[in-house]
Amino acid sequence: MIDKTWKSSLDAVADIPDGAVVATGGFGLCGIPENLIRALVERGVKGLTIISNNIGSIDLKSGGAYGVALLFEKRQVRKFVGSFPGPVAKKDWFLEQYKKGDVELEIMPQGTLNERLRCAMAGLGGVYTPVGAGTILAQGKETRVLNGREYVLELPLKADYALIKGHAGDRMGNLAYRYTARNYNAVMAGTATVTVAEVERLVAPGEIDPDHVHTPGILVQRVVQGERYERRA
Repeated sequence: MIDKTWKSSLDAVADIPDGAVVATGGFGLCGIPENLIRALVERGVKGLTIISNNIGSIDLKSGGAYGVALLFEKRQVRKFVGSFPGPVAKKDWFLEQYKKGDVELEIMPQGTLNERLRCAMAGLGGVYTPVGAGTILAQGKETRVLNGREYVLELPLKADYALIKGHAGDRMGNLAYRYTARNYNAVMAGTATVTVAEVERLVAPGEIDPDHVHTPGILVQRVVQGERYERRA
């Protein structure tokens, strides 16, 4: 029987090297693979390219970082690719490093981010979109006029590793998400050479109703049960 489970989050990311391209699921603080991100922080890998919707957040009371913000706090990121690099409350490690030239930025609308990830997952060569045509977002990119309207060719966003979070998963890699936590987790599965999924509940094969499998196991290489989850108001 196929068994893709790993003992711990630290084990599941142990081979991610310096300079890797890592896609991380979640939207804001919803559905983020927080245990896998903490494991990356613990390993201390540097020079990462992070593909994510946003750059995490900061707890206003404690000042603690959540999500991808942990990696910026520890200066482990070389480049951010995503939609919302805006301030993460009072402490903005990304902006500080960006102003110094320590971090690169590739920004795009959320729809474009989603479609570029979907192209990578589906093995497509790219997508033509009217969004950004005639603006600085189109500079250096191929454009075409289709039916009288200008479109920009956006290429797939492939990663070396994708870190995603499911509500439940089995040892074969089948995943089910809960409510809006499906967000970027579902589209990032399969975008990378290795997709690592942390789950809140590790269940037996067949326990997830086939109609409720949101990500099939063929798109997932590793599954680990998350060690610790924090409730945030």
